[in-house]
Amino acid sequence: MLRTIILGTCVSVQGIFEKKLPDGRIAVRVGTQVFTGTPVAA
Repeated sequence: MLRTIILGTCVSVQGIFEKKLPDGRIAVRVGTQVFTGTPVAA
């Protein structure tokens, strides 16, 4: 499932959902890299 996260004030990343973290952030995979950030509300 594709998810979009925010990394800072104006950088967003869209990738494949990896996991949800205890603090509310989520991790997404883009190729071989994993990014962690705040999920975007739809």
